[in-house]
Amino acid sequence: QVQLVESGGGLVQPGGSLRLSCTASSHILVFNAMHWYRQAPGKERELVAIITNSRNTYYADSVKGRFTISRDNVKNTMYLQMNSLKPEDTAVYYCSGLSGNGNKDWGQGTQVTVSS
Repeated sequence: QVQLVESGGGLVQPGGSLRLSCTASSHILVFNAMHWYRQAPGKERELVAIITNSRNTYYADSVKGRFTISRDNVKNTMYLQMNSLKPEDTAVYYCSGLSGNGNKDWGQGTQVTVSS
């Protein structure tokens, strides 16, 4: 099992930016794909973005054009650059990694609050 640790969350004003990081305890190349999810209070967890080993990316419609997912295989870290943040982006953000055997590892989450 790979340990994943998110960081970079916090309080930001609408229109602001944050960069989330997800650092793995071992090589992230063990994952076929890595993901960012988020869960707002009272809502189900939703998929935000995906990046594969070949660096193909997918974004939820709600964040397309504002968020950018990336990965640094040397630093064993995945990132989520979030720009033009809106109050509805407020949530706990989780990273996960999907291995070839179907196992999915999760981080503990980091809180993002967008408020004036």
